[in-house]
Amino acid sequence: MESPTVPPLGFVPMPTAPYRQHRKAAKLLDQPGPPRPADPAPSGGAGDGQPGDVPLPYAFGARVLMWKQDPSVSEIGTRKAFLPGVVLAGPRDARIEIKDPGIPMVEPNAFGDFVTMPDTPQFDAVHTFAVVRQTLTMYQRALSSAGTEMPLPWQWNSSVDTSPLQIHPYGLPNVMNAFYSRSQCCLKFGDFAQADGSAGAAPDQSVRIYTCRSFDIVSHETGHAVLDGIKPQWLNADNPPQTGGLHESFGDLTAIFLALSQLDQCDAVVAQTKARLHDKTFLADIAEQFGLALGNTNGLRNADNDLTLSQAATEVHAISQVFTGAVYDILADVFAFERQPAFEDCASVLHRSAAWLRGLLLRALIAAPESAATYADVANEMLRICREDGKPAAYTAFIRDRFVQREVLAVPAELAASLAGQPHPPGLRLAACVSDAPGARQDRRACCGTMNLSEYYDAERVLEAETQALARWCAAHGRSGPAGAGQPTTGAMLAGVAVSTTAATSDGAAVTTEIAALAVLDPAPTQPAPTGGMPPGALPAGVLADI
Repeated sequence: MESPTVPPLGFVPMPTAPYRQHRKAAKLLDQPGPPRPADPAPSGGAGDGQPGDVPLPYAFGARVLMWKQDPSVSEIGTRKAFLPGVVLAGPRDARIEIKDPGIPMVEPNAFGDFVTMPDTPQFDAVHTFAVVRQTLTMYQRALSSAGTEMPLPWQWNSSVDTSPLQIHPYGLPNVMNAFYSRSQCCLKFGDFAQADGSAGAAPDQSVRIYTCRSFDIVSHETGHAVLDGIKPQWLNADNPPQTGGLHESFGDLTAIFLALSQLDQCDAVVAQTKARLHDKTFLADIAEQFGLALGNTNGLRNADNDLTLSQAATEVHAISQVFTGAVYDILADVFAFERQPAFEDCASVLHRSAAWLRGLLLRALIAAPESAATYADVANEMLRICREDGKPAAYTAFIRDRFVQREVLAVPAELAASLAGQPHPPGLRLAACVSDAPGARQDRRACCGTMNLSEYYDAERVLEAETQALARWCAAHGRSGPAGAGQPTTGAMLAGVAVSTTAATSDGAAVTTEIAALAVLDPAPTQPAPTGGMPPGALPAGVLADI
């Protein structure tokens, strides 16, 4: 068997000189041990995409420098992260590609890493790519760990179209928003000048907010893309308001779950809250820098809230916070139930609890109806899957009780006493407490850019109706051929149109004389005009100008 290929010395990180001296001194005191076996060759046959096929240095993944939270969360800041897959110049991989004409292609260094200087276009490209990649990987792992492995295709993917999701970090200059577009197969992020806070003052052009730098905003928009690949009908605006709320809530919960998929952030949350998730924490605030730029005291939304469905009406932005708040409460309940500091580190428990809950939520969304899904649909699926997972019976009580408090589920009066504080009975599906009114329309005005794109409103049909009306008028007035071919004269086009002219009397009063509806057809051009009169089809002087 051939030995594995050894990379050139220049590609291998080397220890410092003081450390080498320490190692030499320590080895003088060590007894010789058994020889170390050679590292086994990477597994994988030719062409199967496994590490054995991948040329160095790409086989070992890539390190990136990125914002690991919102830029305004200074205690987290920029840190290095590891992406285990193959990442090529761009950066890009099989599923995600940076495609911004304003940013030069970012090349990896000698080790295959993308570590660039912060506050540069190259850094923004690497950071945005890394967050999108981590989001997709997180949900793929959630399904794999539950035994339902799935690549999570984008909405346009098929056996003949495996195009990646294109990322435009600077795709919306001077726009205070970001969006996911299905028709453009992309995510686009805006940037804008921050106002200085004084009334009427112009924004300070030297201080710009880049939405692509927000860990929360990038993961939120990627959440829309992931869910659209699973449930393509849910993003359309003709669904009931709660369906729109599920999409917007999934984006916010994606930002929370992605933060908790990283142990260093779990540790920071535990330290900030003393392991009490309902204390003030950056975890519950969504897009802090953006919110502060708008004059808010915190982020755009707060996951740790007490909103109920009866308070939200049809406003999707508010409705989404109801579902987000319920799931955040369930996370806090599960974490408090599992936490045993004498046996396991709290950050590890939080990391493990969030991993199970995000998988539960994703599987419940997959099991929900293909269109017009409600909060009750997803909540009941979460109860069912929780029991199938064999989790402690208390988990089902956490899920049921939190959704009951939010007016998502209703417990029958005859069961209320027996269910209080008890696990949820198997097979019992609860009815919705507050439902959307029949024919209720979504109010998406306060939502992110994704929810307000015209492609999800079927707005083209409005324009099509207008163009069809124009076509009917043209056909009725003889304009049925190509442009300029056999078109009728102005007189013929005015047939059936009432025309009026205005003249002034001797005393200055305006008198309007209405000419009868013109019903004449275009006369033959060779017909002579009668003596002393106007040609047939002609109008009095000044009429065309008035028209």
